[in-house]
Amino acid sequence: MPIKESELILNPDGSIYHLNLRPEHISNDIIFVGDQDRVDQITKHFDNIEFTTQKREFKTTTGFYKGKRLTVQSTGIGPDNIDIVLNELDALVNIDFKTREIKNNHTALNIVRIGTSGSLQADIPVDSFLLSSHAIDLNGMLQAYKVDEISHPEIENEFISQTNWSAKKAAPLVVANNKTLADKIISDVIYTGITATAGGFYGPQGRKLRLALQDENLNSKIDSFNFNAIRITNLEMETSAIYGLSKLLGHNAVSMNAIIANRANGTFSKKPAQVVEDLIQYTLDKIAK
Repeated sequence: MPIKESELILNPDGSIYHLNLRPEHISNDIIFVGDQDRVDQITKHFDNIEFTTQKREFKTTTGFYKGKRLTVQSTGIGPDNIDIVLNELDALVNIDFKTREIKNNHTALNIVRIGTSGSLQADIPVDSFLLSSHAIDLNGMLQAYKVDEISHPEIENEFISQTNWSAKKAAPLVVANNKTLADKIISDVIYTGITATAGGFYGPQGRKLRLALQDENLNSKIDSFNFNAIRITNLEMETSAIYGLSKLLGHNAVSMNAIIANRANGTFSKKPAQVVEDLIQYTLDKIAK
């Protein structure tokens, strides 16, 4: 059955509603960034630019780096934006816009996030790189979908037990990265661990300004969580949504984090822009291979 116009919304030029893209505009290899200004920070390294556009916070540029066609896509902040971006990118490659029907042959995208994050562990210093082996979704966005096939209930139940997780909050969901893609990017200089994905920057990440927190000890509980020597290493706002939707839609995803803060010892990088630049160069060279 064709997908209804109210569900798959196209612009008058045939592009997908929010991203303003047509299928020919993107590569199957995509770099995600949160900040729209970081798109240019990455594509300045490209050999040439084939296409670029922007609508709201969603900036897209496609070009070539060392002969490899890549797309850089800004997502904005938060899991709700990831829901828009990943569903629309998937539609571009797996739905025929003319017939509004799902294509018979599935196309898998390779997605690498390059973002900034704060370490929760004292031994993961500022200015280091971290690859998320898993993500734990603390915001509930993924619970709108059928997620049983991608969950890790043994880790989730232990997290609920160790943190005394409130039943008023969305159930935590743990999702793994794509190991094949991760193996192409990992090296001895990269830390790994579970990335916690919150739904906000202040209260959801334990920051207190003028509002009281439901659980003022949540951060310390997250810091001390341990499951078979696997720990939660950092906290941000996108990775679980990227991993979860990618798994559900049949895409491959890895999240790379430039650690610019350490909340365990209260330090912040003295050269955050350089750390991000170094991670961009590292990741581009790994993808190009």
